[in-house]
Parts: sequence; C-alpha cells; structure tokens
Amino acid sequence: MAKKQFDFIVFDWDGTLMDSTATIVKCIQAAAKDLGLPIPGDHSAAYVIGLSLLEAMKAAVPDVDPKYYPRMVERYRYHYLLKDHELPLFDGVRDMLNELSQDGYFLAVATGKSRVGLSRALHTAELTSLFDATRCSDETFSKPHPAMLQELTRELGQDMQRTLMVGDTTHDLQMANNAGAAAVAVEYGAHDAHLLSGFNPLYSAKTVAELHQWLRENA
Repeated sequence: MAKKQFDFIVFDWDGTLMDSTATIVKCIQAAAKDLGLPIPGDHSAAYVIGLSLLEAMKAAVPDVDPKYYPRMVERYRYHYLLKDHELPLFDGVRDMLNELSQDGYFLAVATGKSRVGLSRALHTAELTSLFDATRCSDETFSKPHPAMLQELTRELGQDMQRTLMVGDTTHDLQMANNAGAAAVAVEYGAHDAHLLSGFNPLYSAKTVAELHQWLRENA
C-alpha cells in the first residue's frame, strides 16, 4: 500500500459537505429585505459564504450604515433556523467520511458557521463522532486568515505540510495557502470553478464522487 501523502483532512461545511448554498443565499436576501436594505443578487450572496456571519453581511450589502449589520445577522439567523434541520448532506458524503475515518485519517471541520450552528448541523447529520476537532468563525479569525488551520493542527498535533483543506470557496483555498497547507477545491458549492482555479488547488472535483475517488487514490 502506498504511503499516505496526508494525515489530516480538514473540510469546510456549507457547500462542501452540506447542500446549503441555495438556502444560505435566500436567507441573506431575506435578511436584507426585512431591513429595507438593497437585496444582493444570487452571485453576490453566494460569494460571501464561508466568511463569519458579520463579515459576510458587510460584504454582501456594502456601503450601508454599519448599525444594520448586527441586525442583518439576527434576521439571517431567524430565517436560517427555520430551514437548517431540512438541509441534506451531499450524496456520498457520509460514505466518504466513514471510509476516511476507517483508513486512519484525522478529520476536522473549519467553517464560517458559529459553534452553535455547527453543533446543530453535526447533530442533525449524525456526524459529530466522525470529526476529531472542529473550528468555527466565532472562536477565532474568519477565513481566509490561517488561524483555523493553525489551531486545528496544534490541537491534534498534526504537521501543516501533511494537512489537506477541502472547500468550495476561494476563502477556503486562500486560508490553506496562507497557512501553508495543501488544498482541494470542489466545484458544486458556492464559488465558480474559474475562481477556485486561481488558487492552484491540487485537484478540483465536480462531484462528491470525484472528490472521494481522488482522496482514495492520492491522499
């Protein structure tokens, strides 16, 4: 059996493991509408996925009075909590994670979600026990700052050179670049393939099945 290239695989959550991009976009738009603010288009709302909620609202609806952003976060959470229990994992995610765990990889999540939000999502998806560590945006710096990956590798005693970040946004890939970790992109989430390619991922998967096969053969 070939020697593994990586020991530690870190996944983004929304748009990478969970099929939540469209719902997040609608909730950002609903939050802006509730407050009478300019409603961002689908592309603009999708682009901010992966950032911390406050940073995401600032980027999605720029150039308005800063007092609105905390209120946007509140309204976003209201709309999202009505939907989050319905959101599915992408087909094939559960099998992929189970196989990686059984093959001895350390697994983690690095997400723009809050700790409460990720805990709810992991519990609903029945995946809590599969991950060795997780890091959320309300616990450290938001992506693309490298802190999440730095903290996760320290927590689990892992080498950044043998750490792989898997994500659907440029924020994920830039975080990996900033931390000195390798990265794989997935094209079925929030950001377009041409944006992802600009960050030189090792591979860009069009489906979970492609991602799973690449990890099986190359990780």
